[in-house]
Amino acid sequence: MTDAHPGPLPRTDRPTWPEGLPGIAFGADHNPEQWDESVWLEDVRLMREAGVTMVSVGIFSWALLEPRPGEIDLGWLDRVVDLLHAHGIAVDLATPTAAPPAWLYAAHPEAWVVDRAGVRLGPGSRGIMCPSSPAYAEAATRITRALAERYAAHPAVRMWHVHNEYGAPVHECHCATSQVAFRDWLRERHGDLDTLNAAWGTAFWGQRHGTWEEVRTPAAAASVVNPAQQLDFARFCDDELRACFVRERDLLHAAGDAVGRPLPVTTNFMATSCAHVDYWAWAREVDVVANDHYLTGERRDAHVLLAMDADLTRSLARGRPWILMEHSTSAVNWQPRNIAKRPGEMARGSLSHLGRGADGILFFQWRASRSGAEKFHSAMLPHGGTATRGWREVVALGRAVGRLAEVAGSRTVARVALLWDWESCWAQDLEWRPSTDLSHRERTEAFYSALWAAGVTVDFAHPGDDLAAYDLVVAPQLYLVTAASAASLDAYVRGGGTLLVSFFSGVVDEHDAVHPEGLSGPLGTTLGLQVEEFHPLRADESVALASGLRGDVWSEHVVVGEDTEVLDTFADGPVAGLPALTRRRLGGGQAWYVATRVDGPALATLVDRVCEAAGVERLDLPAGLEVVTRTSEAGAAYVVALNHADTPAALPAHVTGLDLLTGARVEPGAHLDAGAAAVVRLD
Repeated sequence: MTDAHPGPLPRTDRPTWPEGLPGIAFGADHNPEQWDESVWLEDVRLMREAGVTMVSVGIFSWALLEPRPGEIDLGWLDRVVDLLHAHGIAVDLATPTAAPPAWLYAAHPEAWVVDRAGVRLGPGSRGIMCPSSPAYAEAATRITRALAERYAAHPAVRMWHVHNEYGAPVHECHCATSQVAFRDWLRERHGDLDTLNAAWGTAFWGQRHGTWEEVRTPAAAASVVNPAQQLDFARFCDDELRACFVRERDLLHAAGDAVGRPLPVTTNFMATSCAHVDYWAWAREVDVVANDHYLTGERRDAHVLLAMDADLTRSLARGRPWILMEHSTSAVNWQPRNIAKRPGEMARGSLSHLGRGADGILFFQWRASRSGAEKFHSAMLPHGGTATRGWREVVALGRAVGRLAEVAGSRTVARVALLWDWESCWAQDLEWRPSTDLSHRERTEAFYSALWAAGVTVDFAHPGDDLAAYDLVVAPQLYLVTAASAASLDAYVRGGGTLLVSFFSGVVDEHDAVHPEGLSGPLGTTLGLQVEEFHPLRADESVALASGLRGDVWSEHVVVGEDTEVLDTFADGPVAGLPALTRRRLGGGQAWYVATRVDGPALATLVDRVCEAAGVERLDLPAGLEVVTRTSEAGAAYVVALNHADTPAALPAHVTGLDLLTGARVEPGAHLDAGAAAVVRLD
């Protein structure tokens, strides 16, 4: 079992970037097995035309690599890898364990995933088998070892790619094997049944367990299942998935070490999209962080959420360069309405990831599939071929990426952090919370968007991290706070930091039990207040504040201490006259608390006020203009400027220098055309 505290990335003894890959990597998932070999030569020729430098191969190929149990056939993969190498294209070679073959399902029906309702999930789609299954582990080990022994020394292979998007679509299993594995995990975590019963609060509803055999996974029941049991099960499922990754990673490491060629090993995250995986813990296990991101096409602010995802990924990498392993050239195929990207949007999205620390820009996939579930998913080479706008934009982006080689290795630095804790999210998302309108995701997006609009670059951090490097830390909604995390936040404030905490934070401990201190938990000591009672609002209700701002969704009965300032109060509603916004000066810092949901201009006003108090610089940017800076160890600064608006936008006065995309000078007062991008090496 892993410690929930994220800590630093420890894998400094392993390579942290694909071997011999200079500049910014550019490429895609390559699935040549979908095509006749006569197409392969055309593929590599067009890859060279597009500027592709690396492709991921073999992700869903298990049934071809091992057509029958123990019968390994790598001949076709040999030809693919050799062909790519001959054309100077590096290979990120995948283990295919996200696609168990039909024969494995047929031979081991006990390894089929069982969902919460007891339904067995068999073959015909994608996704792992039961993560705790010995049969799956044995088969996955066999195919991984075969690939490792064959290709560890192959010069085309520069990095290993384990599995695909752990946690999607399978993140839990309730089969008989999982029941036993869950009990074993609980024994390791809690030690004995008395400790387990205390942690789960089983005295409520008479749920006490007298033997380990009575303990089960939180499958479907007559009513709400014990929330502490559900939270522990979420931890268990995450640990079981991560153990699958570690098992394959260690085989790949050993094979590389045996031939004197250690290569980095990664797997593709989905930073803000996969709610079931604790990526703070996963980031400790990969040699290089890689991420998949897809725009929610219907959202008008999709470019802001893209930036948020990229900032979270960079934070998982602890500032080191990371790889955008998948994104789309245009529309995806799995959203309710799959909106095609407008001209220039693909390049802007790619460069936004780059500006926020990505040194690799890859897509799903190289050539659009003619068959299967994702045949309507866009690709670098569209169905329409090289005569399309999509292809022309891909080629142009490849050339642009080629001109940005000097940016590689530079870093994006932030002075503001948003707190993000997957365990808190798991706990808050359980049933029977005070209001269905509570949403940690919505609050995180809201605070991030306000900071984005102000041109403030943001890191994400775990509440137990050392936060001393940040001028401002924001907890948008941190429902679960451990005593250790509360102590970390208190030390941050006393050490001179500014902390802004939004409502419904600090409520429960690691067992989803209300803290003995009350509804504001140990955070109340730092904030200098106590939340006496929650007062959720009706769907059509809002409340006025004395300052003229308005809130909705939520209000609280807050009682403040003697040294806590009340900066704003509720003017009406269920807690009229009581504090809505407070500040406590503590040590060298200050702790702010807002007891209602403010949004739009009201949130912008609040964020601006707190940023000013923390000494955080904001940029007066036109709407839709994104500006982010990367800095090299040598001191060179690169500003990535992206105009997401339909009208030209004036660049900030400090952005003067050489635009690496065009080779033109950018002088003070310059404008960026509608939809345009610039990467400026500052003077």
